[in-house]
Amino acid sequence: MESTELQIYKEHPKTQFMASQYDALQKKREEVEALLKEDPTMGDLVAEELATITEAQDTIRADMARIIEDSKVEDEKPYGVVLEVRAGAGGEEAALFAEELAYMYSRFAEAKGWATTSLSESRSSQGGFKEGVIEILGSSVYDFLRHETGVHRVQRVPVTEKMGRIHTSTASVAILPMRRKPTIDISLSDIEMEFSRAGGAGGQNVNKVESAVRLVHKPTGIEVRSQSERSQLKNREKAMALLIAKLEVAHEEEEAKKHAEVRKNQIGTGDRSEKIRTYNFPQSRITDHRIKESWHNIEEVMAGGIGPILEALRQAAEVAE
Repeated sequence: MESTELQIYKEHPKTQFMASQYDALQKKREEVEALLKEDPTMGDLVAEELATITEAQDTIRADMARIIEDSKVEDEKPYGVVLEVRAGAGGEEAALFAEELAYMYSRFAEAKGWATTSLSESRSSQGGFKEGVIEILGSSVYDFLRHETGVHRVQRVPVTEKMGRIHTSTASVAILPMRRKPTIDISLSDIEMEFSRAGGAGGQNVNKVESAVRLVHKPTGIEVRSQSERSQLKNREKAMALLIAKLEVAHEEEEAKKHAEVRKNQIGTGDRSEKIRTYNFPQSRITDHRIKESWHNIEEVMAGGIGPILEALRQAAEVAE
């Protein structure tokens, strides 16, 4: 084995111990070979010993190579997502719907045993979400939610409607995968950082310490904010992870435009302007426009029972791919 290859195994936390075993075997090999030079009559015995050492080293080397490859796959696989919900057309009703969507996904995540954290939120005058950003952590989160990006439309009679007329409002959802190893390079000199006092509940610390963090990526103008943690350092880490996720998605969207014809035949293109689903409350019907399928249990779905819809999308995507 080349020294550079062995060094990689020595530095990786998952292969360090096996690399030390390989090293020990290599020293033993050198001792046995030196013994053969001193006493050529021990050729048969030494050959048998060397064969045993070689077999052991080959096994360790193959195991280390497999672990490194698995780690690369693990690094590329999202360990969670950042879910963004924004009110669209429809004023206060759109903001209320955006909050209901955030609640729906949060309850689904809770049922799955995933960890959720509200990173930031901006509320309307009636309490709905102008914007809500939620971190959801779990190994299979992205597999389930990856096709939720797009415009969600609601049709119902708003609580403020006096004449009983059905209104149509919208909210947009964006699913941003979070990976252990970024797929793009980001220069720290391109990032502008600001600190402020976090708002909302949290005790005296919230009002006295500038723990909230806002990051701006100057080349693109993309900005993020985190105020969920009491520590400024932890908020910086969360904000950076969110910024990287946003930049990666923006890069992927730009690349996908180059293959627009292919994307037309796929489920969940990730286009935030694409109308993907309609929630019709008077008829208790939810229709996903991409797979042209409807469900008639809207109250259950809005309470977190969106699993059947997500599963239908996953199956359709597998067929499309």
